[in-house]
Amino acid sequence: MERENRREKAVAAVAAFYRGFDPKEYLKYNYTPPRADFSRSDSIVPWKLNCLHKAFNEDAIKGDILVDVGSGPTLYQVMSGCEHFNRVILSDFLEVNRNELNKWIKDGESNFDWTPYLQHVCELEGRSSSAWQVKAARLRSVVTDIFPVNVHDPNPFPPRSLPASGADCLVSSFCLESVSPDISSFTDALCNLSSLLRNGGHLLLIGALGESFYMAAPDVRIPVVPLDEAQVCSSLSASGFDLLQLSVYRLTPDMLVGVDDVKGVFFAKARKP
Repeated sequence: MERENRREKAVAAVAAFYRGFDPKEYLKYNYTPPRADFSRSDSIVPWKLNCLHKAFNEDAIKGDILVDVGSGPTLYQVMSGCEHFNRVILSDFLEVNRNELNKWIKDGESNFDWTPYLQHVCELEGRSSSAWQVKAARLRSVVTDIFPVNVHDPNPFPPRSLPASGADCLVSSFCLESVSPDISSFTDALCNLSSLLRNGGHLLLIGALGESFYMAAPDVRIPVVPLDEAQVCSSLSASGFDLLQLSVYRLTPDMLVGVDDVKGVFFAKARKP
């Protein structure tokens, strides 16, 4: 009963706070310089892309199905993984974000230019940045679905979205802590994600540390569960995951641009036994 009450509270909070979410403004706040300055190794976005590149390439995480849970309006989190899986599934709670993703996948249109991201990932992979169009075509070819998702439901995806055995790998970036009203709900959401993953599959989790809010539009302030490294580790363990790696990025002063109060970013690589 307690977990059911937490779930209802969490879903209601997400629906209320995200009513005014603006994908275009969110992307401008978080995915342009200085946070996305590809000439700097200490910029947030290059750090995240490097973590994902290493996981998929150096650690050889691969398989049939890669699922991105809570994609928002962003694509960077699957740019490395799309080369190593036959099928990529994107998802988000908000229809406005699913529509934004669909525009790029289906129509080649977007409110945001992903070209510098594609170029940077190509360079990480040892290819020329001019290969970005090949990578874009690969990504479009393997994205088969963009599903609605509710991480607070024990069955986050619509019925029969995935094989009974589950996905081979999950990616989730800045989702769970920003849609959960408290740590218990964050942990419950991780447990629900586990149900999507096959035994032996990997979870790549990126999230905010020490953040209590972020701006999703000029007048839309979204509350966030402030996490620290110990809480991330504890929640992963309580959700049945084996933590394989935890890396932390601390924001430099010029990354504090006033659209949130985030102190750091974590990258966790975990495995479902």
